[in-house]
Amino acid sequence: MTRGTGRGGGSAAPRSVDVARLAGVSQKTVSRVFNDEPYVSADVRRRVLEAAEQLGYRRNNAARALASGRTRSIGVVTLGTALYGPASLLMGLERVVRDTGYALRVVNTMEGDPAGIAGAVDSLLDQGVDGIVISEPIDEDADGGGSSVGVDVPVLVLGAPPPVDAPTVLAAGGGADVMARVAVEHLLDLGHATVHHLAGPQRWYAAKDRLEGWRSALVAHGRPVPRVVEGDWSASSGHAAGRELASDDSLTSVFVANDDMAIGLIRALAEAGLRVPEDVSVVGFDDVPVAAFVTPPLTTVRQPFDSVAQEGLKRLVHAIENPGADPLPATDPPVDLVVRASTAPPPSKGGASTRS
Repeated sequence: MTRGTGRGGGSAAPRSVDVARLAGVSQKTVSRVFNDEPYVSADVRRRVLEAAEQLGYRRNNAARALASGRTRSIGVVTLGTALYGPASLLMGLERVVRDTGYALRVVNTMEGDPAGIAGAVDSLLDQGVDGIVISEPIDEDADGGGSSVGVDVPVLVLGAPPPVDAPTVLAAGGGADVMARVAVEHLLDLGHATVHHLAGPQRWYAAKDRLEGWRSALVAHGRPVPRVVEGDWSASSGHAAGRELASDDSLTSVFVANDDMAIGLIRALAEAGLRVPEDVSVVGFDDVPVAAFVTPPLTTVRQPFDSVAQEGLKRLVHAIENPGADPLPATDPPVDLVVRASTAPPPSKGGASTRS
């Protein structure tokens, strides 16, 4: 269908009455279709949408905001970083929000600024957003000395939330501890006596959750809990940790809190003469695009960024548009362990090993 240029082929912007005339329905029906109201047949909905497409019609969101008291916008508070997890989650939100009829307004915070979240929230409220997503991965108030952020619109928090005082607070994107347990249990099922852990920086909620999942899996299976080595999410910190761990004769497997550190660790193990997975098995976390193409291809936990964004925004929009109603129920995030070539049973005591 060819996109038109408005009434009579002129330059004036098409209106809902033009869509109604072309579709052979009332203007009220056009409004019902674009407001996604019930009691509109599939055939009528199709005719209205095709007429709108042909005319190049767009809803007047400014007028709708005046009529409804809403701006049809959602604010996002997120850490200003290029790290894979936060950046992928923001991209997931941007992809999903297109289907909600809302615009996205993003304010970045900076690591090390305890007042960053409050300032970002204030900025978004000044813009009149209808709801706020807080995707803040760092505990900037680790000592518990801060106060809660007051918000008068529904809030969706991704991961572990900072203190928020709002009429509705929803949570999504948790479960990293469960995903970590699955990774550790995969290594235990292969026959490893225990699993070492290269953790992320413990100011990050995700790093804390993954460490807790690792620890709880070992305790539940009655296995020794080795000393934790901490990195900073970078491949270089993984390389440094790998050099340290390579000197531990008890090392046969490592669960690493993200893929970048796992890649650095594997390089350090190779430089120390240890083979992956023949001598040491390695599991990462995230499933970054390059994970399938390193040597060996990396076994890792795939993060469900898009499904978290989709469910979270669906629940937030419901809370915005149905004030006072019960929130939509949350579902557990999927756990997707991608098994590749970096994990194997531990070397047998009598078998060949590169350890001296």
